[in-house]
Order: sequence, then structure tokens, then C-alpha cells
Amino acid sequence: MTTAAAARTDDRVQRDVLDELDWDPRVRGTDLGVTVHDGVVTLTGAVDGAAHRWAAVGAARRVRGVRAVADEIEVHPAGPDGITDGELAIAAARALEWNSFVPAERLDVTVAAGWLMLRGEVEFGWQRRTAERELRRLRGVRGLTNLVEVRAATPPDSDRVRRDVQRALLRGIGTERVTVQVSGDTVTLTGVVRSWWERDQAERMAWSTEGVSVVRDELLVGG
Repeated sequence: MTTAAAARTDDRVQRDVLDELDWDPRVRGTDLGVTVHDGVVTLTGAVDGAAHRWAAVGAARRVRGVRAVADEIEVHPAGPDGITDGELAIAAARALEWNSFVPAERLDVTVAAGWLMLRGEVEFGWQRRTAERELRRLRGVRGLTNLVEVRAATPPDSDRVRRDVQRALLRGIGTERVTVQVSGDTVTLTGVVRSWWERDQAERMAWSTEGVSVVRDELLVGG
């Protein structure tokens, strides 16, 4: 779309994203660039930690009218007195241990140049997401690769999983526009939701369902 109306919409989205970045205290003060084309937001610039990078992406996704976010932000740790890999590894292990919902004894974290590699095995998909979220918040993290495998205690029932996800979607976001397909332990979400918040909620509900090891989010954000 190249009409004047579309251009005005992109301008408005750009202003709203810039305002959201300035409003969010986790991102405020960073020097980030924002461009928008047909509802696709591209973020550029540099931050001093991955947590700020992920917060900026989350802020952009909250804005109404954003259809996708292209993350081109670079992470440049601040100064030579930054956190060492050893210190970061200790902090990561403690973060997992202090979260009562994460089976820390079944997880392993390695650190190289500020990049975390998370491995291990959990019983539920939401535990995998929770562990990653805990580590993302740590100061000094440049990035994270989540290789944790989800292995349910019992084989999942595809029909039950599909019903459970559909009911959760109705309770949580009140929509029937999302199609739920289940193959073994994999859930695929397709259809259209009204916002990135609804898309995030739909994915979270699918991950929280017992027996789900993989979630493929193919939802579109539309009106």
C-alpha cells in the first residue's frame, strides 16, 4: 500500500512507537531509531544490554497498528568494568534456583561473551518460557539461546489439547478467530487477532496447556 492514507497511518504509528519508547522506563534514554512501512516497524540503534533490547521490541509491539517488528538493535555492553562471564553464570544459576516454578536442577546454563546457552529438560512448555524470561532480565546478557526440551510425563491427547487451548482462548481473549491445530505435542495457531497483546496471550495459553512441547504461532495481527 502506498496511498496517502497508508503513509499517514505509518506516520502515526511511528510517533506512537517513539512515545511508547520514551514512556517505558526500561527503554527511556536510549538512542533508538524507528521507521515504519505498511505497519512494519524497524528498530535501529544500540543499547547496553539485551534486556533493554527486548524491552524496546516489546514496547513497539504494544502499539496499536503495528503488524510486525524488525529488530536491528545492537547490544554494546557498557565499559570495561562490565559483568564477567563467570559472574553472569553465577547470577543465571541463582535466578533459576530462586524461581519456584522452574526445575533448576534439570537445567544448565553456559555463558560465552555475554551470550547465554540454556539447555536441559522440563515437563511443561510454560516452564521453558519462564526460565528464559528469568535469564533475559539479567544485567550483562547480550543474548540467549534456549535449547531446553519439553518432555511431558505422559503422551498428550491431541483432541484434549485442542479443546483445552480453544477454551483458554475463549476465556482469555474471547475470540473464535483463532484456529487451533494439534499434531502430537505440537500446537499450531492460525487466524487473525486484534493486537500483539492478543497474539502474545494466545501463544502463552497454548504453551501453558499440559502436553504441549512446541507452539507454532502463525497468527496475523489485523483489525
